[in-house]
Amino acid sequence: MPEVPLLQDTRLHPVLRRVYAARGAQCLHDLDLSLSGLLRPELGGIEIALDLLLAARKAQSSVLVVGDFDADGATGTAAAIRGLRLLGFQRLAYRVPNRFLHGYGLSPALVEELQPAPDIILTVDNGVAAHAGIQAAHARGIRVLVTDHHLPGDSLPAADALVNPNAPGCSFPSKALAGVGVVFYLLLALRARLRDSGEFAGAPPDLGSLLDLVALGTVADLVPLDRNNRLLVQAGLKRIRAGRGCAGIRALYRVAGRDPSRASATDFGFVLGPRINAAGRLEDMALGIECLLADTDSLAFELAQRLQALNVERRDLQQQMVEQAEAAVLRADLSAQSHVAAGVALADAGWHAGVIGLVASKLKERLHRPVFALAPGDDDGREWKGSGRSIPGFHLRDCLAEIDSRNPGLLIRFGGHAMAAGLSIAGSRVEDFLRAFADTVERRIDPVLLAPVMHTDGALEAADFQLDLAEILREAGPWGQAFPEPLFDNEFEVVDWKVLGERHLRLSLRHPGSRLPLPAIHFGGWTGQPPAARVQVAYQLGSDEYRGSRDLRLFVRHLSSIE
Repeated sequence: MPEVPLLQDTRLHPVLRRVYAARGAQCLHDLDLSLSGLLRPELGGIEIALDLLLAARKAQSSVLVVGDFDADGATGTAAAIRGLRLLGFQRLAYRVPNRFLHGYGLSPALVEELQPAPDIILTVDNGVAAHAGIQAAHARGIRVLVTDHHLPGDSLPAADALVNPNAPGCSFPSKALAGVGVVFYLLLALRARLRDSGEFAGAPPDLGSLLDLVALGTVADLVPLDRNNRLLVQAGLKRIRAGRGCAGIRALYRVAGRDPSRASATDFGFVLGPRINAAGRLEDMALGIECLLADTDSLAFELAQRLQALNVERRDLQQQMVEQAEAAVLRADLSAQSHVAAGVALADAGWHAGVIGLVASKLKERLHRPVFALAPGDDDGREWKGSGRSIPGFHLRDCLAEIDSRNPGLLIRFGGHAMAAGLSIAGSRVEDFLRAFADTVERRIDPVLLAPVMHTDGALEAADFQLDLAEILREAGPWGQAFPEPLFDNEFEVVDWKVLGERHLRLSLRHPGSRLPLPAIHFGGWTGQPPAARVQVAYQLGSDEYRGSRDLRLFVRHLSSIE
């Protein structure tokens, strides 16, 4: 029986049909997120990696997992440790570089500190650019297995094995796997090899227990949610909603005051992810990893409380730095749209290197320009760190590659993706980079990209403003990068408004087709001027719980006056 076209399928709410169709779905089969549709673990280089791990398991060699200091690296490290334990590895440990001492990834400085030296290093979410670190490991007799998802440079490092869906020659269909997704696939392939060789007396270990970690890291790393990633995220959400998430994730929900039975992908990006990232930004990501590895609720909650305190500190520091950055933009006469440079790069000796990525992100949202923020990476300021964010259509890592080729020796190291990138640079060359970045963006960017465009799912009818529809949309995800949460736009009459916390707007809005006002909240929406009587609003349909009652609420993402 042929599939019914999605827009004609009456089994779905009409608004949801429209939303799905706008994201490329043509029939209900396209929305089937059962794990039976997961791509097979057939990545380039994986057979060599399996041979290395099987030999290590047989000899009970020591394996050190080297992760990254973000949520993807933390969840990937925890998944690797948990998964290898399930598969019979006994001599396991992990290390995460300190961003202020070692820099990013597997560096020579980190390798030199390893005492005693492990037999094998397994990198997670890093390693594809670790030429010097791998060379240092080999000099100490350590074999290196790289799992990564970042785009490689002109050459691959001389690792003993390398698994990366973005490596040249890898035919794996999904190039959007996060670092945690890559190591999960390695574990799946390793389990299959062990099963086929008769290594399990009974049923093979259940690696599905790792899917909550995979889901969290995938969404938090902002990789595109293609169909394969949506399968992984949906499976992880099901575990969490059913109360089968790991103790660390349950504890993070608890300190955030959220209900895991209503878990959504949005929680990963805006609630759990920032709390884990706070450890890597301000202290040591080992705190976040230990929380995800905790086997008891009491220990997990203790660690989650420490992460919560760090996140509060991070928010305060971020707000202070963003205000300073915005003031710098104003001082440079960049605030007027006609004068904004195509690429904006700012540096401040008083900024914290662990928070500059968040500053770049906030400025990018405000200016709709590629932005880099730089801060000292050490106490003496000899080396600075830079973190950048871009807009759709402008590849940030390619921009850095051009700067590097035109200015040999300017960048100590760099890497990243189209939308986010990082670098290290000598403190004495910071001003050179600020000029080079502005010039390169000006030369490379299509001016059309600099006009901000907000894509929405159109208007809702008055009858659509129902809590039931908000719940349908919430459960219809997972939403994320390249599969965005539904965003609607309508004209409204402003019935009432109030400033909350000096920065936010609480609004009461009336749809032209209704007599009843709708509650709305616009976080960060207070500009110092009252809203107009009639406004055009881009919003998400959601709900708010208060004293056990759940009510409809509009979450405003953009508001403009109608004259």
